[in-house]
Amino acid sequence: MDEGSGTGSVERCSIARSLEVLGLKWSLLIVREAMWGRTRFAEFRARLGVAPDVLTDRLGRLVDAGILERRPYREDGEREREEYVLTDAGRALVPVLAAMNAWGDEYRPSGFGPAAIYTDRETGEPLRLAFLAADGSEREVSDVAVVRGPGALMAAP
Repeated sequence: MDEGSGTGSVERCSIARSLEVLGLKWSLLIVREAMWGRTRFAEFRARLGVAPDVLTDRLGRLVDAGILERRPYREDGEREREEYVLTDAGRALVPVLAAMNAWGDEYRPSGFGPAAIYTDRETGEPLRLAFLAADGSEREVSDVAVVRGPGALMAAP
């Protein structure tokens, strides 16, 4: 059997498992909005223009995947509602969004400049993603090879 094909290859593939949650339309945009501090259903709806039933579904999936968590809140004189807050797993998606942002700026430019700039929280210095070797030295993308890891190798029948 070819490595990576057949039964179990999707379950073994980290990208495929990630796409089960993040590959649905709107999911990463919801995460983007949460990273910009939006937490409430109405805020997501207003910013994204997504249909309420779709937004409800995507928020539920992101909660089920541990990317967002529901927290109750109550405005004065209002009923209790829930807001959606990024978890550690959600905050760990910053490099994913930064990579997509960089790719989009380079290969799908809008003509308006970057919509997001990733900076050092304290100094405001612009940052970029990079591949680093164990010694901390940077590698160019052309120097990076993708090789199969142990999770990609199928067990013998």
